[in-house]
Amino acid sequence: MIRALITGITGQDGSYLADFLLGKPNYEVHGLLRSRSVPNRERIAHLGPAEADGRLRFHHADLNDASALIRLIDLIRPDEVYNLAAQSHVRVSFDVPIYTAETTGMGALRLLEAIRRVSGEQRVKFYQASSAEMFGSAPPPQTLRTPFHPRSPYGCAKLYAHWQTVNYREAYGLFACSGILFNHESPRRGEQFVSRKITRAAARIKVGLERTLAMGNLDARRDWGFAGDYVRAMWMMLQQDEPDDYLLATGQAHSVRQLLEMAFGMLDLDYRDHVTFDPTLTRPAEVDVLIGDATKARDRLGWRPEVDFPGLVRMMVENDLDIARGELAGPIPGRPTSHIPFRPEPLGS
Repeated sequence: MIRALITGITGQDGSYLADFLLGKPNYEVHGLLRSRSVPNRERIAHLGPAEADGRLRFHHADLNDASALIRLIDLIRPDEVYNLAAQSHVRVSFDVPIYTAETTGMGALRLLEAIRRVSGEQRVKFYQASSAEMFGSAPPPQTLRTPFHPRSPYGCAKLYAHWQTVNYREAYGLFACSGILFNHESPRRGEQFVSRKITRAAARIKVGLERTLAMGNLDARRDWGFAGDYVRAMWMMLQQDEPDDYLLATGQAHSVRQLLEMAFGMLDLDYRDHVTFDPTLTRPAEVDVLIGDATKARDRLGWRPEVDFPGLVRMMVENDLDIARGELAGPIPGRPTSHIPFRPEPLGS
């Protein structure tokens, strides 16, 4: 059995990656959980059978606790480590910059150092979740040769973690890869992120649970893909003969306004009748356009996204409409709080 450790397993990417790995017959998945009074396992609740048969195991630790990470790596002795944990909300990072730096930046370094200290002769393969936010104000399209210019504490923290991953690869010979992922969404996306915020509000407005949606900058353009496609590439990076860095993107950008128009339009609504502007939702330093060039991932990994932008938006709208209708009908014992399909059919189905 191949042992894989996923930090951030309860998040969007972590849950999809756990699905993907457990779909293979030879993987044992270990998930890192932060201790909290109210467990947050909604995205991985459907993995109960894998936990019951021992193929999925959970461990309590924190990226801010170096000694705990060393003990964890020594206990599990993983073959693959996927570092997906972070304070990952860009706007929030302006409010909690030090916490973001500690968790998102230093957390990756603590994990790399734990692997270096414990692994010995074992070649542990490490994946670092880097971000397109590291490019910031760099002109599009962004490639692996584009200079970084982050415009948020989150982007700066991710860049620190990215360069530490490169450094550990070059200095110590670790099999360490960074995946620079552009925006990737899904029905499992947190409600505070703009894509899910929009699809959730559109659905709730449609059924009468809400009337308006407060938004910030509608002109920012992003390269949006489906998270399920992107976790597949994470695994593919660690199956290569040599470690390297890759960029994952669709190569197409859409504005927040276009996302609003499409999501509301799928429900026969006009977003202009419901959206209000709230200046507190804008960033102190904006990133205007992110469009990625994934040529290297296509050529070397054979990776291509299977879900396009309209298919992604429809998937999220239909999921949130189902949830909103359930809320309107009232709580029903045993009703799931979210729909989390892993592999949707390609657009057109």
